[in-house]
Amino acid sequence: AALIRELVREKTLTLTSGVIVLDFNHAAFHATENYKAEDFEVDLIRALGSVAKVLYEEEGLLSVYVNVQPDDDSDGEDEVMSDEARERKSMIEKEVLIPFSDYELCIKNEGVAKKEAPSTSSATTWSDTEWELQRIIARALLPPPIVGATGSGPNNADLMMGLNTFFLSLSFPKVEDASPYVEKMCQDVDSMEYRVDLLAAAKDYLASNSNDDDSKDDDENCKEKKDPRFDILYQQQRLRVLCRPHAQRAPALPFAGSTIIDDALPIVYTVRTAHQAGTWPDDEAGIQQMFDLLELGLRSAAEVLDVESAWDAQLTDKLLHQSKHRYTSLILGSHHVVGEQVSMDTAVQLYRQCRMDNRAHGAKVVLSITSNENDEDQLAYKASIAASKIEEDVPKIPNIGLILGEDGSYSRILNPRFTPVTHESLPSKAAPGQLTAAEIMAGRLLMGQIPSERYAILGHNIAYSVSPQMQGSAFVAVKLPHTYSRADVETVEEFVEGPIWNDDNFGGCSVTIPHKQNIIPHVDVLTDAAKEIGSVNTVIVKKDKFGTRVLIGENTDWRGIYNPLQRRIGDDAAKSTQYALILGGGGTARAAAYAATKLGLERIYFNRTPAKAMDLAKEFGGVVASNLDKDPESKDSLGAILSQNNGSVKVVISTLPAAAEFQLPEWMLDSNSLPIVFDVNYKPYNTALLLQATEKGCDVVRGSEMLWEQGVGQFELWTGRKAPYGVMKKVVLENCLPSDEEKK
Repeated sequence: AALIRELVREKTLTLTSGVIVLDFNHAAFHATENYKAEDFEVDLIRALGSVAKVLYEEEGLLSVYVNVQPDDDSDGEDEVMSDEARERKSMIEKEVLIPFSDYELCIKNEGVAKKEAPSTSSATTWSDTEWELQRIIARALLPPPIVGATGSGPNNADLMMGLNTFFLSLSFPKVEDASPYVEKMCQDVDSMEYRVDLLAAAKDYLASNSNDDDSKDDDENCKEKKDPRFDILYQQQRLRVLCRPHAQRAPALPFAGSTIIDDALPIVYTVRTAHQAGTWPDDEAGIQQMFDLLELGLRSAAEVLDVESAWDAQLTDKLLHQSKHRYTSLILGSHHVVGEQVSMDTAVQLYRQCRMDNRAHGAKVVLSITSNENDEDQLAYKASIAASKIEEDVPKIPNIGLILGEDGSYSRILNPRFTPVTHESLPSKAAPGQLTAAEIMAGRLLMGQIPSERYAILGHNIAYSVSPQMQGSAFVAVKLPHTYSRADVETVEEFVEGPIWNDDNFGGCSVTIPHKQNIIPHVDVLTDAAKEIGSVNTVIVKKDKFGTRVLIGENTDWRGIYNPLQRRIGDDAAKSTQYALILGGGGTARAAAYAATKLGLERIYFNRTPAKAMDLAKEFGGVVASNLDKDPESKDSLGAILSQNNGSVKVVISTLPAAAEFQLPEWMLDSNSLPIVFDVNYKPYNTALLLQATEKGCDVVRGSEMLWEQGVGQFELWTGRKAPYGVMKKVVLENCLPSDEEKK
């Protein structure tokens, strides 16, 4: 500790706000006649290691190593980092910086003041670097993925590897080579596969770790000042930078407060070995290095980590243990059979193997066939179905099944989820037999695998509704052939007796006022949320094992309230007596009460019709305020309730109509601890309540955010895949933001 204080004082280390900065070029590392720098280095490593170990292992803090490796001056005049500094950095990395950190962010010259503007618009900027750090932290703070989990959630394999999703296999030796094709590629795929084994940097990595003296001598010049480990990480970051402007199918990634990262196209991080249709050496040394690189994938916060299931059990166990306890990446267990045809029983067993003792979140089996006389190209698909049925007592995970080569093209149409694809704009395919996403979707349409489904919003006087634009744009973004229209009817019966409801291709509907309760008798099953809230805003169509249509009534309104508030509140609600003040007594107030309960907030209800507020209190728990006065002596006033329970209002949720022009009493907005104010109305964009809250400095949530959040939930329930969050948000804002005339 004393040495650390001395280092900070001498500016060798900079320590502020939880950030430690180490200068490898500092004068303290340079020996003089009367000064032994070697002793200093030993003491430094010992001190840093001690501090890092305490923070990482004992305190359990999230640790990010920001790996700065600037390029030399472009004119060749200045060497930014000397050879000695690079060696020193490498040594301290191995001893301290890598073992005692979870994640790693790589920086070159992004933070250096430029003499001239970057030569290309796609160059990485400091803004991109900040975004990448946000993304890493956001991924790190996600809830750990649960094997077999279904339903909504930001880290769910069932949706990430969902129906009609695709990832594009890049085969370029340098990521920069993909730059001309990225914009078009991103329009058709949901993820990018980062094939580490195909990178030029991978060859450098092998050379740098080789024990072959001849190989080292041959490559001595090209390896000079190269750090292939750094390059592998940095190129992945470059791929994200290239994809960001075009990542229209990216899912939502909550960051902090109200922030949502909606332009991070997921990456599948893959090191494919030679006997598994890749190029990475699979001798003993090669497999060890492969697992080292897979750990690097975890450190990069890759969304999906492809782990081959055939290799060393101890190395596999170590990797999966790390993944489960320190990281949030989804594990895709995989196996490729190359050059021989296996039996159905063997194929089913391979799916079991890829489950990795129920620690993988998805299983991918790729087979070979020697003939196709008896529909052998369906082998992987049939085995995936058989494997999911045999093991009834284990969590269900996405199964991906393909056949290698040109004879396997049909298998890529049959495989329903997370299919690897190429793109028509690319100069070559990553593997023989690969199809484009467009070709696969066309094939599925022709085969009837994807019927053109009909959706609608059911309500009355709903010309104002933005849902058709929002859901319609989402279907277009992911290339699904569905339609979404308005069903403006006075009674529910008009709709359920009409053509949309009774169409064989009816996929479901949104339900809004005044039909959220009246639709209930017409559905077959109610979810728990719909039962407790007592209203349905979403109808989902499923088929039972006999092919009979089953109509499910769901409520995503509460998610539209819960999600924005959970991002802003986090776990704070449990720390003290904090209340949600819920204004109104209708169906949306019920959803608000349900959401507040899930957030861990106590409930206070206020409504001009006290009987409706009392009904809410009876069903969802909480108390009714007779008025919003501050006076603690006034019976049942808001002030009295708070005073008696030593509580505070954390959130105000207004479900009152915008025309009421309701505003809060001034005393509620005069304290140092201002409430979050949520108004469920999305038109007008600024209600009287929101204008008041904004003026006072409150964090506000508008009904527009609720609209796209509940809409995202509906889309994912209908389609079984991640929603294009940014597209849906953009459409809502385009239709809800006030025009220039309204601003006046």
